[in-house]
Amino acid sequence: MDGKNQFKLKDDYGNETVYDVLFTFDNEETNKSYIAYTDNSVDEKGNVQVYASVYYPGTDSTRLDPIETDKEWQVIEKILETIQEEVQKQTNNNEE
Repeated sequence: MDGKNQFKLKDDYGNETVYDVLFTFDNEETNKSYIAYTDNSVDEKGNVQVYASVYYPGTDSTRLDPIETDKEWQVIEKILETIQEEVQKQTNNNEE
């Protein structure tokens, strides 16, 4: 990770993609660090694609590992829902 809220990854074909970091957090229960990120692409329903992985802070590595359990996904999804609710509240307040 480069500390600039963005990082680049190459796929199996050598294509490089820039990702924006949405948030990171450490989970004491799993002793892992997680990252949620996006390439700002949009799915067929118009939703921005968001990805999440295990990452390794304090290293120069952009190694990302898959999230292994449903419980880990539930924690990440809860955080994403909370952030989405806060953004929606701010948007509604700004429109008034």
